[in-house]
Amino acid sequence: MPGVWVFPGGAVDAGEGEGDGAHRLAAVRELQEEAGIVLDDPGALVKLSRWITPAEVVVRFDTHFFLAPLPAGQEPRVDGAEIVDHGWFTPAVALAAHERGEIELVFPTIKHLEELATFASADAVLAHAATQPVGPIQPRVLMQGGTARIVMPGEPGYED
Repeated sequence: MPGVWVFPGGAVDAGEGEGDGAHRLAAVRELQEEAGIVLDDPGALVKLSRWITPAEVVVRFDTHFFLAPLPAGQEPRVDGAEIVDHGWFTPAVALAAHERGEIELVFPTIKHLEELATFASADAVLAHAATQPVGPIQPRVLMQGGTARIVMPGEPGYED
C-alpha cells in the first residue's frame, strides 16, 4: 500500500507453518524486517483482531493484528524500501492527521485507531485485549447509488 500509513505486517511464509503459531511467527518476522524491532517470544504477542477483506473486494486478505510493548532499548528504523518513514502517534493524533489530509490511512487502520483511542494507555489496551476472544471481522461493501459504503457487523445495512 504505497503512501499509506499502516502497521507493520505481511503474509505467512511457507516455512512458518499454519494456524495461530504461523501468524505469530510472521508478525515477529515482519516487525523485524520492516521496522527493525526484535521480539523474542511470538507467544507474548496479544491478539487484537482478525479482519477478512469484504467479499466484494477482488484482492482478499485474512489479516491478524497483534499488540506488543516495545522492547526496552529498541527504536524502529526505516529500511528505505518497504518503510520510507515512521512515526509514533497517539491514536487520536493519527486520526486527526488523517482528517487534515496529512497522512493516508486505510479503513482497517482507522477502525483500529478509533478502538485504541478509547484506552488511556498502551498497558490498558494490552490488558483489555488479553482478555477478549478474537473472532473474524468481515466488513461488507454496500453500494448506494454510485457510492460504495463500508459497513461493519452490527451496523445498519450489514445483514441486508
